[in-house]
Amino acid sequence: MGFKEIIDDFLNRLPGQDRTTGGAAADALVSESFEEREEEIFGRIENWRKYQEGFYRFLKHPLRVMAEEPLTVLFISIPAALLLFAGGFMSLVLSYGVGVLFSTTMIDDVFVFSLLIAIVPLAILDLKESLRVSSIEASLPNFFRDVAGMNDSGMTLPHAIHIVSEGEYGALTPHIRKLDTEMSWGVPFVEAIRRFGKAVNTPLTERSVDLIAHASSAGGDVSEVLRAAAHDAYEFFNLKMERRNGMMIYMIIIVMSFFVFLFVIGVLSSTFLTTMAEAGTAVAASGSTQTFMGTVDLFLYNRLFCHAALIQGFFSGLGAGVMGEGRVLAGLKYSAIMVLIAWIAFRFFI
Repeated sequence: MGFKEIIDDFLNRLPGQDRTTGGAAADALVSESFEEREEEIFGRIENWRKYQEGFYRFLKHPLRVMAEEPLTVLFISIPAALLLFAGGFMSLVLSYGVGVLFSTTMIDDVFVFSLLIAIVPLAILDLKESLRVSSIEASLPNFFRDVAGMNDSGMTLPHAIHIVSEGEYGALTPHIRKLDTEMSWGVPFVEAIRRFGKAVNTPLTERSVDLIAHASSAGGDVSEVLRAAAHDAYEFFNLKMERRNGMMIYMIIIVMSFFVFLFVIGVLSSTFLTTMAEAGTAVAASGSTQTFMGTVDLFLYNRLFCHAALIQGFFSGLGAGVMGEGRVLAGLKYSAIMVLIAWIAFRFFI
């Protein structure tokens, strides 16, 4: 029975109530009040739903959203980087003229810092999320195995989860304690484990939870299902670690090739190009009509080499991320480090 029907029934039971005269006015009043209340409730629900996803959720909880979804930090870092680059570009041109873009490296410095502002926050958040996922994937098999063992010993499932929740399972611990709280409130195991998988939000956890939920709904032995899920999670984590260890040598090769490139450029610039530039300057100063292989513009060559090193550092970092972890975003931390090293090398040593 709805709200309007309850009010109607209450008014009909009032002694001496004439539904033909005053009742019509009461009906209109109740109907209007019900519609207003209903519209208010639906408005609140729609407003709540709007702030649970998309850009509105980012505006309401920016730090939480950025921690859960690292890519959302680009909403802040990219505009900040573009603002810095545009401001630095305009400031240099207005202060020194257009010639400053070709006669100095100041615009290159502005570009490097703008690039770092754009990628460093994403790299840090992605690294934090990667460490969280690794901690969860390493602890998940132990959690399933411990619950299955305690359930086999005669404990009920809620009691087993309560005992396990007192242990330490890394980043998985707060989610296990939340699962224990929900089951202590009477939430069925299948529903509670689905909420657990959604809250943890990792591919391995979602796959394991889906297996457990379907097998439990079909009436299978929960202990055997948990043990099978633990074995699957353990094998998945081991294969992932074996792949990472096997590809580590290729990642090291990519990083070392970048440092070899910097070393070769440093030697080339400090010996051969410097000697050629000095010889060309000496020939020109002597007033000789002969030329010495033309004039060597050392600044131009060093700037070109700097650009080449920055480009190689950035893309080598992305390649190292793909080789080592199988994700382009994982290479941003290497890209940021190598770009910074290349900039420091050319500004202070080459």
